[in-house]
Amino acid sequence: MSLSKDTLQVPGFLANGIHVGIKAEGKKDLALLFSTVPSKAVGMFTTNSFKAAPVLIDMEKIESGVAQAILTNSGNANAATGAEGYRDGLATSRIAADGLHIADELVLVASTGIIGQPLPVDKIAGGIGRLVAGLSPQGFTAAEEAIMTTDKFPKIALRKGIIGRKEVTLCGLAKGAGMICPNMATMLAFFVTDADVDASALRSLFRHSVDKTFNAITVDGCMSTNDTVLLLANGIAGNRTVRNGSRAYALFREMLLETMIELSQAIVSDGEGATKVIDVNVTGASSIAEAKKAAYAVANSNLVKTAFFGGDPNWGRIISALGSAGVRMVADSVTVHFEDVAVFAAGMGVRGVEEKLAGIMTSPCIRLRVDLAAGERSFRVLASDLGFDYIKINAHYHT
Repeated sequence: MSLSKDTLQVPGFLANGIHVGIKAEGKKDLALLFSTVPSKAVGMFTTNSFKAAPVLIDMEKIESGVAQAILTNSGNANAATGAEGYRDGLATSRIAADGLHIADELVLVASTGIIGQPLPVDKIAGGIGRLVAGLSPQGFTAAEEAIMTTDKFPKIALRKGIIGRKEVTLCGLAKGAGMICPNMATMLAFFVTDADVDASALRSLFRHSVDKTFNAITVDGCMSTNDTVLLLANGIAGNRTVRNGSRAYALFREMLLETMIELSQAIVSDGEGATKVIDVNVTGASSIAEAKKAAYAVANSNLVKTAFFGGDPNWGRIISALGSAGVRMVADSVTVHFEDVAVFAAGMGVRGVEEKLAGIMTSPCIRLRVDLAAGERSFRVLASDLGFDYIKINAHYHT
């Protein structure tokens, strides 16, 4: 589906994005998503010990399970700003609530950008009137533009489905390109739907989908202070309530998972300086935890990532990363495949596959399959390669 402003609409939701002066050159830097009625709300956040002020605020507010608006600024992370930053985050929430004429506890906040700088509350306050006045059903593209930082392209996904003879719509916005590694990644992702979903079902659907997507990607192995994923469901579609174990549950889970897959893959593709996506699938593990540990050992290895950037199918770096992960494996039975081409088996490299590998290594997305031969569990993670531009970008991104 081609996503124009007209198709990017979710009944009962309005959005907008404007420039208020946090970022230079007139770039949009303040976004608002608003439901015309209070919505059921769920969220997941970074596990970094230095959580940004907006994360701490949202972790408290989301406990109610109800929200109506998400206010986001880019260009300033409001992280490592102490008690002042927490007060500033609350102040922007109250300012937005007043502008929307709703209770402050219904406004969630998010920030992304430079760490350690005071949040410019005056600039945000000065723009709230314009931001609210410009809210519209077609405002999702403007909101997406306003949450981007080093992103090279916008990340928006939309799905429609029929649940109980009613059409339901789900839309997701995301940003992220660097400091990407669970849990979750230096990313913001917001999902809104008009579906009526039971609170318990919404929590389980959300966690399942996040764990399979945003908690299974990496660009540089660096965990951010601001990672936030939120989902608001306002129920305006009038469908029969989605409950755990129902057929409708399975249908909505597919919609949500597909949307999150699309956006999480877009984040990896947009990794700072990235030229390739590496699809790392570890099988034959004794447990999911061990499979995950092995997968991330490979996906976060700078030697592996730079080899992919250079087009080198260097299986030696892969088995070295696996061997250092501290997971159970039968070393002489471990196999490594690039796409369907075996490169390592029976404890040694496979010869005579160089020509096939040369073609594979030019692909923008390469499947790497590893079998540990120690069990039946598996885990898949998407990673990016690591090239010159990553250093150029981050050498000049000052805190």
